[in-house]
Amino acid sequence: KYTGCIGRTPQAKEFKMSQGRWPVKSAKILLGLLRNAESNAEFKNLDTENLTITHIQVSMAQQGRRRTFRAHGRVNAYMNCPCHVEMLLEEKEESV
Repeated sequence: KYTGCIGRTPQAKEFKMSQGRWPVKSAKILLGLLRNAESNAEFKNLDTENLTITHIQVSMAQQGRRRTFRAHGRVNAYMNCPCHVEMLLEEKEESV
């Protein structure tokens, strides 16, 4: 279903595939969330060096609905698919 317009790369052989791509946009969003969590931890006077991710979950959100106008007076749906990202970080205790 999602194999159109994907280039072939030798790095995908690791997963027994010939086509592969890299989630650049998703990775940027997750890095932004991690930076935000780090600044929140600094505000709460937590040690940011000992923070670990204990839970991360991505779930679907309500789709946004727009319209795109086509030829001959027709109208098609123009949807976007947002998501909710839930991330929990805990301060890991140092072993003595």
